Amino acid sequence: MTQIKFGTSGWRGILAEDFTLENVRIVTQAIADFLHADKSADKGVVIGHDSRFMGEKFARETARVLAGSKVPSFICKHDTPTPVIAYEIMRRSAAGAINFTASHNPYDYNGIKFSTAWGGPALPEVTAEIERLANAMLGEVCYRDMPLDKAVRAGLVEEIDPMPDYLDVIRAKVNLNAIGKSGMSVIFDPMYGAGRDYVDGILVEAGLLVQTINSSKDPYFGGMPPDPAPAHLNDLITRVKGDKHVMLGLATDGDADRYGIIDADGTFIEPNYILALLYDYLIRCKGESGDAARSVATSHFIDAVAAHHGYKVRETPVGFKYIGEFIRDNEIVIGGEESAGLSLRGHVPDKDGVLACLLVAEMVAVECKTVGQLLQDLYSRVGEFHTARENLRLSPELAEKIGDKLASPPDTLAGKPVKELVTTDGVKMILEDGSWALFRKSGTEPVVRVYTEAGSVEELDALTSAAVGFVES
Repeated sequence: MTQIKFGTSGWRGILAEDFTLENVRIVTQAIADFLHADKSADKGVVIGHDSRFMGEKFARETARVLAGSKVPSFICKHDTPTPVIAYEIMRRSAAGAINFTASHNPYDYNGIKFSTAWGGPALPEVTAEIERLANAMLGEVCYRDMPLDKAVRAGLVEEIDPMPDYLDVIRAKVNLNAIGKSGMSVIFDPMYGAGRDYVDGILVEAGLLVQTINSSKDPYFGGMPPDPAPAHLNDLITRVKGDKHVMLGLATDGDADRYGIIDADGTFIEPNYILALLYDYLIRCKGESGDAARSVATSHFIDAVAAHHGYKVRETPVGFKYIGEFIRDNEIVIGGEESAGLSLRGHVPDKDGVLACLLVAEMVAVECKTVGQLLQDLYSRVGEFHTARENLRLSPELAEKIGDKLASPPDTLAGKPVKELVTTDGVKMILEDGSWALFRKSGTEPVVRVYTEAGSVEELDALTSAAVGFVES
């Protein structure tokens, strides 16, 4: 029997194979037992889901199992973005949340993301204990449950709509007046996911003309993974290119914790660049001050911005939970990952694609420049950074040799000496000229990710080719 295993962003599995109602009940019981041991069960658990197949069914089954263990739950009425669920934990001072989402994974996946009382994703020591409890119960009917109607009557299940309170927070963080005064035209693509009515709703409220596409609730996500990467945003890119009046294209993934940004000319802007641009904007235009945080796989572009303004950057393993700790403790202005996740000081300690999209809209409105123009301006002040990521399928042959290869990294890469090795998460080779390559196994897919960064496109191509060659040789 397949073991329950929490990865970088929770437990994910393929529907009807390992992600089944029975296994969901078992994992829920493990979480209930954990909360009782933690003496926080009486604070209750927020239950949410994105637009994936059977999300509502899984959520209701979870509520039944929690009720069977006398754990109160607050179940979201509709499919709900992950950052909204994070905020609801904090607003209610709940014990945590069980969120049914596989984020940007294909439609045949679902998952459980467990967040704890501080609002961020559960840290490894927590998920390891839940894994232990769940795996000990696999193959047995060991969960307790209660009919949903009885649980409601007993006050153990309450249906909620967290949208209004979350949007009030967003209104306080984003300059809607400036956005509205810009009069720009925007196209928004929620990718059939939970971001619908959030990003576009706020922009319309601000007074903009907004075209929303792919907004129906579709568990197949239009036949593509709900991942706001260029390969899956052709519809948005084509529409932006085809309308000379559009200033900006915005997208969110399946659970709206990730974002995608399309410039006025149809160019996809890498999240690495958005993170650096927003950090610079927050300091220059919004009076923020302080350090930033990024994962080990994220561009050093933000490091250059930090140094330019006299601040530092904290480097973390991959996984927003580690950045979330800095946000929770109010230690950074902004934190983010190359995989399109970011959040701000004073906001939820989890990725927020809704906030990211709206902040980019504000930045473009205030600066009266396209994202591409803002990027060139920033390059002129701190230097150029170009990044790439290759996903190499983890074949049996590669799986067998990759550990040994990374244990004995080369002294040079792409003809340049390796100056420093960073083993925070994977193996990161920092070269003499500041360019770098990172090799790490994915926590969500059977792939080896190869990240590279250099100061020019030509140098990046050479470095990426050398890095991939090192893995595959």
